[in-house]
Amino acid sequence: MKRVCGLEENGSNYGWCFDCVPEENSLLLTVNGVLFEMPSLNLVLLKSTELLGESVEARFRKEFPIRFDLLDTMEGGNLSLQVHPTTQFIQENFGMHYTQDESYYMLDAAPDATVYLGLRENIDKEEMIADLYRAQEEKTIFDAEKYINKIPAKKHDHFLIPGGTIHCSGAQGVVLEISSTPNIFTFKMWDWQRLGLDGKPRPINLDRAVEVIRWERDTKYVDHHLRNICHIVDEEETVVEEKTGLHPNEFIETRRHRFTTPVTHHTNNSVNVLNLTQGDEILVESPTKAFEPFVVHYAETFIIPATIGEYTISPADRSGRTEYITIKAYVRF
Repeated sequence: MKRVCGLEENGSNYGWCFDCVPEENSLLLTVNGVLFEMPSLNLVLLKSTELLGESVEARFRKEFPIRFDLLDTMEGGNLSLQVHPTTQFIQENFGMHYTQDESYYMLDAAPDATVYLGLRENIDKEEMIADLYRAQEEKTIFDAEKYINKIPAKKHDHFLIPGGTIHCSGAQGVVLEISSTPNIFTFKMWDWQRLGLDGKPRPINLDRAVEVIRWERDTKYVDHHLRNICHIVDEEETVVEEKTGLHPNEFIETRRHRFTTPVTHHTNNSVNVLNLTQGDEILVESPTKAFEPFVVHYAETFIIPATIGEYTISPADRSGRTEYITIKAYVRF
């Protein structure tokens, strides 16, 4: 990301960047010539209907439900092997009404990029759990590939990860993670012997993890339900719209647009979150002048409030020879 997105070369590495979680972001506003910073949550609380849409607000109240973040493992290592709670578990144990269902959209990938997703066929459940606990006690190294599917990943692959599914992003990839926003409930199972900044092994949450693993999500399940489940919704000469997910358990719908000419979008009464996954830059405009036109560059995320309704996305190259790609997420009803 430092090389591609123009980040400071000598700056510290980021764990993630702009992620649509209001509690973790702020807004910069110019008020009477003064630059003013305030929590993003203020916007959600004060303008929830306009931002989210009436139906989304009725369902999620004043919570922003969609999260985009970037995971960059280029020239790095695997992320921690982990699982997120099921909806039932998070309701019973943490009082949350929805869980962190998510997906990995491959923004970029080296030839040897991989994703760990779901369990291998016919594994011994008790043996795997015992091996995890032994590894936690630092007696052995957990053999992840014995139990977990290690899948080659290429640019624009889309892997779906409903709660209860074991997963992690492997090395040599840049993942656009699309998920719901209860983002602090991650049960880590194996961290590849890494140490935290304090020089000690990072926390593992095995006791909770083994309670929520969906053991039926094995190789066959992954291949049929979680890996590149794409269907063409509309196809024209210069624009193709594809449905790329998510899993039926998840409330987020994602649509990928491949285009060489301007595309008209509709919010359909839900907040829209988008990312430019291919192409140098695009121009986002409102035909009713509801907002000032703005430019979005490759890998940048942007939010269109539900109240906007119709908006257009135009490629920077108007020759019709360059294909641009966006991924859009909104709340499914």
